[in-house]
Amino acid sequence: MAIEALAVGSKAPDFALKDNHGATVRLSDFRGEKNVVLLFYPFAFTGVCTGELCELRDNLPRFADRDTQLLAVSNDSVPTLRVFADQEGLEYPLLSDFWPHGEVSRAYGVFAEDKGCAVRGTFVIDKEGVVRWTVVNALPDARDLDAYVRALDAL
Repeated sequence: MAIEALAVGSKAPDFALKDNHGATVRLSDFRGEKNVVLLFYPFAFTGVCTGELCELRDNLPRFADRDTQLLAVSNDSVPTLRVFADQEGLEYPLLSDFWPHGEVSRAYGVFAEDKGCAVRGTFVIDKEGVVRWTVVNALPDARDLDAYVRALDAL
């Protein structure tokens, strides 16, 4: 099945997901306040995912300086994300798209039915809730953090 991610210029679908602390996070909470980098990743505790999320951790000021909230979404359960965030010192929200399984990943067109998880899809969403930039990488391919920053600078 081909992955067809939500297109640039689309209104980003709102969602309400639990974060790694069990709090509900809604995309609409940031509307009019902050840009959002919405990052989907396959699974916590896997090599490429851990590397990507730790690189983001180490570069959080690059997002904060651009009035941007980072939200990372996987199909892992809340308890799994809690342990992962604690182990890796991840201070930004890790959101659980566990149940209904993959509902938000599907809404953004990045759920791989054959794998049962999200692929590496990234969406830069402006303060009005419009997708301004997107990239989808294959499961084994890490993303380029500098590309997100360039996309934010272009807003």
